[in-house]
Amino acid sequence: MPRWRIRSSVPAALAAAGLLLAGCANPSTGSDDDDPTKPVTLKFWHGWSAPGEVKAIDESIERFEKLHPNIDVKSVGNVTDATINQALRAGGGEAPDVVVSFTTNNVGQYCDSGMWADLDPFMKKTGLDKKKTFPKTLLDYTSYNGTQCALPLLADAFGMYYNKDVFEEAGIARPPHTVSELKAAAKKLTVRSGKDSYKRVGYMPNFRLYQGSPDRLFSQWGPRYFDADGKSRLAKEPATYDYFKATNDLIDAQGGFADLEKFRLTFGDEMSSQNAFLTQKLAMLLDGEWRGLMLKDAKAKFDWGVAPLPVPDDQADTYGRGFITGTVAGIAHSSKHQNAAWELVRFLTADTDQVVNLANAIHNVPSTFAALKSPKLDADPKFRTFFKILRSEHSQALPPTTNGNSYVNSFGDFSYGVEAGRVKDMREGLKKLDDQIDADNLQSEN
Repeated sequence: MPRWRIRSSVPAALAAAGLLLAGCANPSTGSDDDDPTKPVTLKFWHGWSAPGEVKAIDESIERFEKLHPNIDVKSVGNVTDATINQALRAGGGEAPDVVVSFTTNNVGQYCDSGMWADLDPFMKKTGLDKKKTFPKTLLDYTSYNGTQCALPLLADAFGMYYNKDVFEEAGIARPPHTVSELKAAAKKLTVRSGKDSYKRVGYMPNFRLYQGSPDRLFSQWGPRYFDADGKSRLAKEPATYDYFKATNDLIDAQGGFADLEKFRLTFGDEMSSQNAFLTQKLAMLLDGEWRGLMLKDAKAKFDWGVAPLPVPDDQADTYGRGFITGTVAGIAHSSKHQNAAWELVRFLTADTDQVVNLANAIHNVPSTFAALKSPKLDADPKFRTFFKILRSEHSQALPPTTNGNSYVNSFGDFSYGVEAGRVKDMREGLKKLDDQIDADNLQSEN
């Protein structure tokens, strides 16, 4: 499922404030459900809202309850992180026991505040080896400073959708593997319509386009956002300068930011039948695995394929990598039924058949090694492209911090200025960005 639904609904400042207050709430600890046969009722809150997604979750709960007849799960969907945090802060009988978030950038706050329980003791007690169960990239974004307060519950991987028909017309044999190939293909596939408009753009690097926020493509450079002391190092990171040069070159090769932005504003909504890739206004599109199912359902009028996103020319051996994010599940620290809650979390995240069934139902990437190898998994080769991206040792997720999305938002704001030509001194601008990120993180810690 596309994460935009929840991500865009909670301002970073609000989420951070809620978690900081939660951290001061001194939540209760412990569990009164040591007897595994005792009847227990769990409250499970999640963010899925589309009918097909809710149906898949409800079926998952039914499977769990058959395995654990003493555990009754009350499921509530379409719940935002802000609502979950408010309930955990208030505590009491109305707070959830098991929680699911679509916002992986907030994991640092969840772990650091103590509002999501450390899962390592539960894994040790029940013999779940997390390193043998989950890919490292997914473990990285579900933990913070050694505390594993969440586990991955399906993943999202980002790749390149491309229009095979227009590629063939242009004489382009395959999707681009490197940034220079991307620039050449994008230029060749761009078709003007009048002086300042287009019939089609090859690849639009504009950071406000659909899923094209700057952190997504930036991951192809393998950047380090922070140093060992947690200080922002974007001004010291060579990849930052290479990245913005590459995106600016892409913009220039296709007519300049003003014309591209004017064309972008004519696009339909990302999730509608007027999506710019679906209507063939774009020959290539950065997007997640869910787009393939939407293209099939919309009966796209052209042949399309999926490939990993291009990589810098000097990192050609990393081709196959991509940006990774996903859904995370955890146990509320205030829950009085943590043993039963763990059984639900373990079932949802680590039971192979369950992970496969849910991945097939909502078209997300499986989050365990075993599920990725399962013969029951959807065999669609286009969908499986994203499995390979997830398994790549070079794929990257955003590093968690105690300030959640704040540094990502700051990087995004800076990037908007770069693409529009408002940043005249890149090094000085990045130094100021580092200072801003560090100040925001310090304020959050205090």
